[in-house]
Amino acid sequence: MSVNRTELVAEIAKRAALSKTEADAALSAFQDILIESLKNGETVKVTGLMNVERVSRAARTGRNPRTGEEIKIPAGFGVKISAGSTLKKAVSNK
Repeated sequence: MSVNRTELVAEIAKRAALSKTEADAALSAFQDILIESLKNGETVKVTGLMNVERVSRAARTGRNPRTGEEIKIPAGFGVKISAGSTLKKAVSNK
């Protein structure tokens, strides 16, 4: 089971006593800040919840699973998300 964006916005609105429009705007702002920060190479830390950072990936050789042909995968960036202490504790005590 998972929570989609609409359900998340509704729950944020309820818990924070906001309208759904305001909650959606806040979630969109968080998303925009997260993306912009990661593009600039900055780490985003929400204490207790999570750390999100951009990580470098070296160029490497891969294999096409259909043909078995070797392919070159260029260097690039990925995203690493680490759970914070509050989140880890909440999940482990379930």
